[in-house]
Amino acid sequence: MPDDRFLPLKDYLEISQKEMIERSRSFYSSLRKRRSVRTFSEKTFPLEILMNCLGAAASAPSGANMQPWHFVVVSDPEIKKRIRAAAEREEREFYSSRATQEWLDDLKPLGTDSEKPFLEKAPYLIVIFEKKYEEINGRKKKLYYTKESVGIAAGMLINAIHQSGLASLTHTPSPMNFLNDLCQRPKNEKPFLLLVAGYPAEGTVVPDIQKKSLDEITTYL
Repeated sequence: MPDDRFLPLKDYLEISQKEMIERSRSFYSSLRKRRSVRTFSEKTFPLEILMNCLGAAASAPSGANMQPWHFVVVSDPEIKKRIRAAAEREEREFYSSRATQEWLDDLKPLGTDSEKPFLEKAPYLIVIFEKKYEEINGRKKKLYYTKESVGIAAGMLINAIHQSGLASLTHTPSPMNFLNDLCQRPKNEKPFLLLVAGYPAEGTVVPDIQKKSLDEITTYL
């Protein structure tokens, strides 16, 4: 007897293995060019681009299909200013007392410090929240594998932004609780990632770093 909870897989179209190799190579080549940038232009772009990227991110798999994420898109200059001020307070504390010397030494090649002007300069910030649980009729509904699910969605969002021709930067001031108040989000949500999106500023430079080779990070059994 048919189970009406399931539908036939209609959108999968098998392609030749030659095309599969070509597509995978093209995708790999594109993502190898992605770089995080810390200097953004004020040049804006249609919000529709981000809406499409967010739709792609929201297609991510999640534990029991609970989709435990919420995205807050910030373009208001005053809110961005407040976010920067709060983030820099946490960052100054981090660089002056929280971080170990080993951690600071590891960050040195990236050229980071407590100043975060990109939080005001870039046209859009996307604050990604992880829903720890949902409240339904006054009762808590458990959500599953929330951190893993939101992490996958965040990765898909970063990729979508890159494929759209924009740059991004992941920012995680610790702690990030101030984002609940500034973004007017409830207590069952926890800030997961602050993502900066926009065009790189003219003359932007990036650290001269390399990714590990596939031989270093993969094992085939």
